[in-house]
Amino acid sequence: MNPHNIPPLSEFRYQTDLQIRFSDVDVLGHVNNTIYLSFYDTGKAWFFSNILDRAIEWSKVETVIANVDCCYIAPIFFGEKVVVHTRCEFISDRSFKLMQVIALKDSGEIKSACETVMVCFDPATQQSIPMPAHWRDALEKSMTK
Repeated sequence: MNPHNIPPLSEFRYQTDLQIRFSDVDVLGHVNNTIYLSFYDTGKAWFFSNILDRAIEWSKVETVIANVDCCYIAPIFFGEKVVVHTRCEFISDRSFKLMQVIALKDSGEIKSACETVMVCFDPATQQSIPMPAHWRDALEKSMTK
């Protein structure tokens, strides 16, 4: 992932506020790098719950993460108000890629960016599967303005 190719925040239709907990902060006073992926998971969960036309059944896995590419651009400090922005970048027969950005709520300063490839998955067979229609429809709809 090239941090110089991050789209403007105005191109992200979905965002949610994040809460920084005291336990997220390391000895250097900034959010520990391991917490960022948890922040991105929060953004993904919120994104999916907003684009799908039905309730998510978390016990029935339909997608798994195949690849995560996270770029740390600037530290996040305790007390800063941050937002995770999420959008779908592309869809294929069995997978899709999400682009996410963590930015300061007030100024829009980008602190981190992440690309995640997710694969549609059947837990019974432990194999990738063609994307279910409801996922494809929701993701395609999320990509239109």
